Amino acid sequence: MLRPTAVDLFAGAGGASQGLTDAGFSVLGAIENDAMAAASLRENHPAMSVAVSDIREVDEFQFRDDLGLSQGELTLLKACPPCQGFSTLASGEIDDARNDLVLDVARFVRAFLPRAILLENVPGLARDARLPKLLAEIHGLGYLSRQYVVQAADFGVPQRRKRLIVIAVRGAHDADFPHDLRSLLPGYFDHAEATAGDALSRIPIGGLHDDPLNIARRSSPIVERRIRAIPIGGNRFDLPEDLRLACHGRIEAKGRRNATSSYGRIKADRPAPTMTTRCTTPSCGSFVHPTEHRGITLREAASLQTFPHRYRFRGTYGQIERQIGNAVPVKLAHALGLAVLQLVSEPRPVS
Repeated sequence: MLRPTAVDLFAGAGGASQGLTDAGFSVLGAIENDAMAAASLRENHPAMSVAVSDIREVDEFQFRDDLGLSQGELTLLKACPPCQGFSTLASGEIDDARNDLVLDVARFVRAFLPRAILLENVPGLARDARLPKLLAEIHGLGYLSRQYVVQAADFGVPQRRKRLIVIAVRGAHDADFPHDLRSLLPGYFDHAEATAGDALSRIPIGGLHDDPLNIARRSSPIVERRIRAIPIGGNRFDLPEDLRLACHGRIEAKGRRNATSSYGRIKADRPAPTMTTRCTTPSCGSFVHPTEHRGITLREAASLQTFPHRYRFRGTYGQIERQIGNAVPVKLAHALGLAVLQLVSEPRPVS
């Protein structure tokens, strides 16, 4: 039996590609604008055809032909447009040029006419006018879609990461979509809550010696003093007066409580906080190791994103940190891939 096929738009370093592969898909091709993220993708998925380009400059029909696909032959088109323009961390500029990339997905839907479409993004996308415009276009092509706001931790990811998931299936009916996507998962898929401590403990001990990603960022003397002063489960509010940051003092003087997670320790007995593009930088969030006096390593951050422990990344430290933070958690993509396979398992008439 032929394996279901997928194409990964805005693929990044390959978190979704890896998860879909784990779900049984053959990921034939991908498009990624960032050259180093694309290098990481190619390193781990050498058989995949990767177009390193701004998606706006890719001819969708030529790309399909280069993959040897006919219209209607692809099983799944996955897209995760850059989310910073919709994020709660963004400046609030709803006309951020990156947001328009959502509409490019429609071009590829028209070219491929896949059985299913999977869109993953931050929940803020649901408030943007571009989403209903995209959905109207694909509905006109015969797709029915459903939106879900999911918590990655509910799918066995050792991290709290809320995401908007849109699944569209060509020729589907209302009754095909469940209220809870977990009801589509096979019994063998473990979606029980996983803790940060579980994820960190599974990293091979030998990796500390031969894995360049499992070395903690070197901190300045003042940052190291701050980290040492934070108790297990604590954050910047536990710092003594002489170690507090001036910017935090100014925030508090105004009666506000911003940056509450800064210099926070990850709690070993709970899922980790959302991994961001600064996920190993203690001043940028709760990214201090649960018990050791250091920030988490790149490999530890990748483990919290459920990448395989030997997944290879290419680029500078900052480039790899960004690739890890931007990725779709591998296990979440695995679950979503299995859910899509269940939705397309019954043959439907295609007009």
